[in-house]
Formats: sequence, C-alpha cells, structure tokens
Amino acid sequence: MTIHGLENFPAQGPALVVTNHLGDADLLVLQACLPACGEILVKIELYDFPLLGGLLEAFGVIWVHRGRPDRRALSAALEGLRQGRFVALAPEGRESLTGGLEPATEGAAFLALKAGVPLVPVTLTGTQNRLLVGHLKRLCRAPVVLRVGMPFVLSPQPGRRQAVQAGTRRIMETLARQLPPEQRGVYAYVRD
Repeated sequence: MTIHGLENFPAQGPALVVTNHLGDADLLVLQACLPACGEILVKIELYDFPLLGGLLEAFGVIWVHRGRPDRRALSAALEGLRQGRFVALAPEGRESLTGGLEPATEGAAFLALKAGVPLVPVTLTGTQNRLLVGHLKRLCRAPVVLRVGMPFVLSPQPGRRQAVQAGTRRIMETLARQLPPEQRGVYAYVRD
C-alpha cells in the first residue's frame, strides 16, 4: 500500500467521504487505511452472501437499494452526518466495469448539500479484481495506491436541481484529478 495525503483526512466529522470504486477490496482498503472511515453505503445484494453479509453488518454499513431512491438509506446517511460521523460512498453507485470513472449518480451531492458537510475525496488504484487475483496467483502483493485529497464544500446554487448537478460534476472532476489520466474514464476531459 502506498498512501498519499493522509494528512488531508479530517480529525473529526461530520464529512462525506467520496471514492471511486474499482473492485471488491475497496471497502477493506478504506476501512484499513483511513483513520475513521465511518459508515459506508453498500449495495443490499451483498447482504445475502452468508459470511460477507454478516461481516459487512458488523462493519456498520448502510445498506442501499441501487437504481432507485432509497429513503431509508438516505435517512440513515443524513442521521450519521448529523451525529458528526463520517459517511462514505462511491458516487458512481457501483463497481466500475471499465476500470475508469463512470457517470455518477447524484446521491453524494444531494447528501452533501442537504447536510451542509464537507466532502473528502479518496481515490484508489490497483484494487481491480482482475489485478488482485493475478497478483494472488503469483503470490505477490498488488501495488495499491490510496490518495486523500483536500476536503471541499459544495456551493449552494439557486435551484436544488442545478445545485445537485453542479455538485455531482465537481465531485467527479475532483476525483478525476486525483487519478492517472487512463483511469479518469468519462471524466477524461479533466486536466490537472
């Protein structure tokens, strides 16, 4: 593991941690490397895996139904932020199929604006399942890099819809700047 910018991670919450999502190991890397990752929004489908579901439940995840508004998950995330905790999520809403950033959903911007909390951008490289499995087969460690960027706050704008759209764009462009150009995906237009 190589970690950059850990000094940027706030000493205390509330804050919304936003990250790219490359593979199954992302959750473990975040929990192991960040001083206080807090609660993480995780797809409800993983609950049905006997060992994994129980392990994630013990981590204190917030289960979310993807592809539709999940008021229970939003309420749990907002409550965690109100109580001063860190809440983490991947704005893309799923693991990347391309290895690069994919179009984001608007949930992260909505939560940040509604709760009025800063965002902490965290990016991962090297956690793609195929890379990790390949390294495991050769009995060697995969080069994984975690980068913590400077926290930032979304600017309120006239009209909630416009604010959420602009906030989503800013979140994803911030994450893209922390990634190598080949992993910026649909945000490849972003320059350093």
